[in-house]
Amino acid sequence: MSDEDGKPKVPFTMALIAGGIAGTTVDVALYPLDTLRTRMQAPEGFIKAGGFKGVWNGCLATALGAAPGAGMFFSAYEGMKPVLKDLSGGQEHPLQHSCAASCGEMAACLVRVPTAVVTQRMQVGQYATFAEAVGGVAKSGLGTFYLGYWTTVAREIPFSFIQFPLYEGLKKAWRNLQGSETAPWQGAVCGSISGAVSSAVTTPLDVVKTRMMLGSKDAAGNLYVGTLSSLKTIAREEGVLGLFKGIGPRVGWITVGGYVFFGAYEKALSLLWASGAWGKKPEWKQGE
Repeated sequence: MSDEDGKPKVPFTMALIAGGIAGTTVDVALYPLDTLRTRMQAPEGFIKAGGFKGVWNGCLATALGAAPGAGMFFSAYEGMKPVLKDLSGGQEHPLQHSCAASCGEMAACLVRVPTAVVTQRMQVGQYATFAEAVGGVAKSGLGTFYLGYWTTVAREIPFSFIQFPLYEGLKKAWRNLQGSETAPWQGAVCGSISGAVSSAVTTPLDVVKTRMMLGSKDAAGNLYVGTLSSLKTIAREEGVLGLFKGIGPRVGWITVGGYVFFGAYEKALSLLWASGAWGKKPEWKQGE
């Protein structure tokens, strides 16, 4: 159950369970912040999109998609790390974490995007109930559930390229500094820091993703289509700062969310290893 360094490989089912627990915990607990971020990015403006009212609208959709989405991410991420390490001749490199995280994001977005389309339309008041939202989106064609899929992937991949090498690097430095494996709360701090940096840098892509999922139109009445063209349109019509709408709630959500998410994930892993169902967790060695 470990690689040649003695570092534990996280089994597929363990990553699936722990990821599902972490995803549900953070998405539900911090949902109001996500609602505020969506409304700030809506082209009609924060107040018209709902302001501070009904910040829990759409939470059911998020709750239903959180566990499978996060589970798919971590099972793919943990599964790809040893594969990529083997392809590199057994040497660990930050690029492996980036590529493994990108594979995880591709898998997770198959669940996250339909969930987000329903959620965000409820957050800005387009639909009042979950059933109404699902039915309304379905009437436009099943492809509507995947509006913004590639833009979401285009946002998540650079996000992961920054976040996960930073997360793994901070954990490694902390382990070596104290001479022992990091505790769940320490992993949570590393996740919080890496999330804050990544979320700030990728906010423009998040704005575009939101506009596309809402089916919003630009000043000329055209739907936002294509990542690059949408970035140019928003910058032209609203200025460069328009690309950073909602950056406060987004960074705040992911900073706090990163702590909760990675803390819950690592605590869940710790409890699952302790159960003995996946064997004994190998001891950590200095320098790993």
